[in-house]
Amino acid sequence: MITVLCGGVGAARYLAGVLQVVDPAQVTAIVNVGDDLELHGLHVSPDLDTVTYTLAGAINPETGWGLVGETWQAMETLGRYGGVTWFNLGDRDLGTHLYRTHRLDAGAALSTVTAEIVRAWGLALRVLPVTDDRVRTRVTVSGEGEIGFQEYFVQRRHAVPVTAVRLDGVEAATPAPGVLEALDAAETVVIAPSNPLVSIEPVLAVPGVRAAVAARRDDVVAISPIVAGSALKGPADRMLRELGHEASVVGVARLYRDLAGVLVVDEADADRAAAVEAEGLRCVVAPTVMSDPARAAALALVSLSPRP
Repeated sequence: MITVLCGGVGAARYLAGVLQVVDPAQVTAIVNVGDDLELHGLHVSPDLDTVTYTLAGAINPETGWGLVGETWQAMETLGRYGGVTWFNLGDRDLGTHLYRTHRLDAGAALSTVTAEIVRAWGLALRVLPVTDDRVRTRVTVSGEGEIGFQEYFVQRRHAVPVTAVRLDGVEAATPAPGVLEALDAAETVVIAPSNPLVSIEPVLAVPGVRAAVAARRDDVVAISPIVAGSALKGPADRMLRELGHEASVVGVARLYRDLAGVLVVDEADADRAAAVEAEGLRCVVAPTVMSDPARAAALALVSLSPRP
């Protein structure tokens, strides 16, 4: 069995590669919920939905989120009334949030509802929110104070400097059913190429998860989301620098050295391999930019059976 710790877009692309080379029934994705938010009375789970839509072949190629073939009439009407429109929800995507909210309000756990949604899209892998409890990533930005993650990421277009990140509610959270079991039973645990600070850390910070990953360190493979000092998508490189980390594969190695035995880095960072290994991880150099399905599958193969 393969277990993958996931954020959104990068993890979803990696998982799509994994499903090309591994029986989907043998794959478990443990997904960040710190990005979740309540909006228009709806519970929105961006990373869970990005993973589900991508693997179902239904992701909107124009935006990288939401559903293909979207229309935006609900948002247009909302804008007419002067409502909140900075976080776009397409007409088709709204159906997912309506269903999730209805089921949660009826008393179902987020993990149960997620399984129902994944099954409705015809997917055979297991997708687990890391916790059924409410955990929210809060970001402190210069000159403004603490705001919700989506306000930072979407409304501010992650263009404002970050001085701190806080995971509200994480101390009281417990892992969702199946999370610790999936980590314990996995042949390989993969830390997907997602932002270490706001995609992977909210997964690890749920009590019991970090310890379970560290206990499997020899079987844990991390993939660097930083290539040649930059993030391919999103603010990971700037956020690392702003919060006192090195925005490089070496900086990623320092964050993961107690959790992973192997770090996979892109060929553009081959000259940093020795520095990565000086941090105590084995460094595997391979193409990590998943520009098409074949490259994603090749990365999956390398990460699941890494060689020096």
